[in-house]
Amino acid sequence: MGLAALEQLLKASMGLSVASIGSAVIARAVQERLSACNLADRDVYLERVRTSGAELQALIEAVVVPETWFFRDPNAFTSLARFVHDDWLPSHRGGVLAVLSLPCSTGEEPYSIAMALVDAHLAAERFRVDAVDISNRHIGQGMRAVYGRNSFRTDNLGFRDRHFDVAADGYHVRQNVRQQVRFQQGNLFAADLLPGVGIYDVIFCRNVLIYFDRPTQERALAVLDRLLSSDGLLFVAPAETGLPGGHGLVSTKEPLAFGFRKERARTPAPARTTVGPPTPFAPRAAIAAVQRGAASAGLSPEGSDDPAADLDEATRFADQGHFVEAAACCEEHLRRSGPSATAFYLLGLVRDATGNHSQAASYYRKALYLDPNHHDTQIQLALLLEKQGEPAAAQVLRNRARRLEQKSTAS
Repeated sequence: MGLAALEQLLKASMGLSVASIGSAVIARAVQERLSACNLADRDVYLERVRTSGAELQALIEAVVVPETWFFRDPNAFTSLARFVHDDWLPSHRGGVLAVLSLPCSTGEEPYSIAMALVDAHLAAERFRVDAVDISNRHIGQGMRAVYGRNSFRTDNLGFRDRHFDVAADGYHVRQNVRQQVRFQQGNLFAADLLPGVGIYDVIFCRNVLIYFDRPTQERALAVLDRLLSSDGLLFVAPAETGLPGGHGLVSTKEPLAFGFRKERARTPAPARTTVGPPTPFAPRAAIAAVQRGAASAGLSPEGSDDPAADLDEATRFADQGHFVEAAACCEEHLRRSGPSATAFYLLGLVRDATGNHSQAASYYRKALYLDPNHHDTQIQLALLLEKQGEPAAAQVLRNRARRLEQKSTAS
């Protein structure tokens, strides 16, 4: 009785669907708080949580596990630089680019945003990054701005040399980057969250929608729609790309960026005449600098003989809705290179998008056979199985994905 009620309380307060992480994870967090409160009975603890905002926050802190690193999905940051150069600056000769990272976790994402824009030579007074998370502990870690090796998981670490100082306790974000990021605790579903409409030019909301059920995802997307400017840009995670379409958001069709614009923002703006001194921004240098991180995502330059280029091209076709061509690229990659978890994963996404769910499930399972720890495949197959009325099988996959995240965080 007590555990089920606590699960419902967490869903009501933070949107968390127990199906996304499993009751065992909630039970461990509750047990941790029972010990901290010197209580033995879940029902007694339930009453405490209901009457104490501080204890509810403590339970939330125990449930939330950070899983993030610098320049995760690096093409999103390439897309950000391109958006600022091609869209935002021409129509904003003055003013400040407002970017939101929600949830910001322990700070790696908002600092990555700031580093990308600093590398792009966008003047400090021309942008700010608001970093919001439900966890006070995560906010504290972000404000401390000291990171260990687990936060650096890409092969290209040039950004670390440019933006961090090394000390005995870890890597310290330099002040010129720190000053661009403003941290605050906030709940996505709180009535007073960032009051206003069209506040942000860019929003990063990645790897949180997958932890909500469908009605809660709809509520979250309504909040994001309110916060995003009419010509703004929203980034989600790879496993969440099927969700924004129902809210008048359309893909930017940039490979592996997972960006979306409001439908009315897709009409090309009239040509503008540049007047006055050039804006302090070096876009092509920015894009080049950020793209260097894309090598860690397995991308190859166009025209390369490397078979990995087939997968890059497959992603590009899929983003444009050319699913036959995308599948052909994947199959060509398999012919040239043999079985590949990434190719099977992409084929699964293509079949999923065209409604061939049985083939999609088959390709996802092939990907997991080759790479049992392929996190994105676990999440996508779990979503598909859930739609097909197999919640138990979906839960097994979600639990596996959750264990991988916890293991990665602990390493």
